[in-house]
Amino acid sequence: MANATAENTASATGQCLCGAVQVEIGIPARWAWHDHSGPTRRAHGAAYATYVGSWRSRFRVTKGRTKITRFHDKATGTTRGFCALCGTPVTYERAHSPQMVNVPRALFSGRTGREPRYHIAIAELQDWTYLGEPLVPLKGYPGVVWERPAKKKRRQVIRGQRPGYPAPDDHDE
Repeated sequence: MANATAENTASATGQCLCGAVQVEIGIPARWAWHDHSGPTRRAHGAAYATYVGSWRSRFRVTKGRTKITRFHDKATGTTRGFCALCGTPVTYERAHSPQMVNVPRALFSGRTGREPRYHIAIAELQDWTYLGEPLVPLKGYPGVVWERPAKKKRRQVIRGQRPGYPAPDDHDE
């Protein structure tokens, strides 16, 4: 949801699952992307996470700053902030761009001014990631859809032939 701040600039507000932590960024966000890296998959418990990047000067925690707990990964130089009550990831900061704060896109219920057009660590894409295959409703389960598996071709068994063996050729008689 876009709001007007004191400086008369538009903003987007977001929150964690329990609502204890709320954040705000100036819009449009600087960029948006899908992150397929292993650390992000593990931090979010998902195939990938979508982030919006904001200049640090256009980001603020509007509620629950003391409820954010941080994990610093020395190997990658990244710091991830999580709500200490519900565990929702709320920030992702990288040492090589200290002027930026990255926020999971899912925290925002409204527009952020950027569409995610980039994929980071695409080489780490998992084979179980949904890639837009056609989905159909699952009978008896309202609101549930599934990927119908491709129909397997049934092998025709000729009378007298044992399954798994090739059919006899005409010239073999």
